Amino acid sequence: MKVIVADSCGFCPGVKNAISVAEKILGDEKNVYCLGPIIHNKDVVDHLAQMGLKTVDSIEDIESGTVLIRSHGVSPEIIKKLRQKGLKIVDATCVLVKRVQKIASEFSHQGYQVVIIGDADHPEVQAVYGCAKGAIVVADEKDLHKIPENSKLGIVCQTTKGPELFNRMVAAIAGHGFAELHVVNTLCRETVKRQQSAIDICKKVDVMFVLGGLQSANTRTLATLCKKYNDQTFHLQNFSECAKSMIFGREIVGITAGASTPDWIIEDFIKNLQSFDSGSNVDKTADKSA
Repeated sequence: MKVIVADSCGFCPGVKNAISVAEKILGDEKNVYCLGPIIHNKDVVDHLAQMGLKTVDSIEDIESGTVLIRSHGVSPEIIKKLRQKGLKIVDATCVLVKRVQKIASEFSHQGYQVVIIGDADHPEVQAVYGCAKGAIVVADEKDLHKIPENSKLGIVCQTTKGPELFNRMVAAIAGHGFAELHVVNTLCRETVKRQQSAIDICKKVDVMFVLGGLQSANTRTLATLCKKYNDQTFHLQNFSECAKSMIFGREIVGITAGASTPDWIIEDFIKNLQSFDSGSNVDKTADKSA
């Protein structure tokens, strides 16, 4: 069995920073809270919980202590409420997400109707939405009716989406009619790089594994993209979810992982594949040209 591992996979810089910040705070302080999971990976969330990080759903669940703003960010209104409650705030928002928030806010102040391409229930999108009064969120073409025609539009996109969706939606919005259109590409380059790397690999393998949390938007996007080019694509959280039937008789296996998937999940998956087939040959540089 030959195993090809995507060169671009696993923790992105934004996630690495959030985890690093969390571990440092937990080593220095008690009563550390996070509004929602710090990242969309249960294994990592469980690990940090063992270190003392308390994940809560609402500000009302926090009486005192330190609040860690997760990588997805929060709206200005949430920050205001945290300060009013006298809580210490440590901001681990990804710098690219902060950029989207700033652009959306500037669009709004300049009189543009802000349009966010993304998933309305995703925390990053909710945070950006909170930065632009009256913003509209569109996930696909079915949402175009939300956009008033002949408007002055300012468009941004959820950072973890892919260029295919972004380009398609910008074209669809333009075709819907507008008075003025200002588009800023807010896609994460690291995410785009990972997507292309995954696509290149899945075309070469008998089975493709996309590792990461089932709630992770960027991991789900990776799995969806790979499925287009290889119907033997499986989105798994870790090796415990891998059935033998998925790998039995496969000669070439591909592996990639979402931006919130730790290296040890990937390494454990490879180790178990090698245990399944002692002749496994792991190639971690096959997609360097991607």
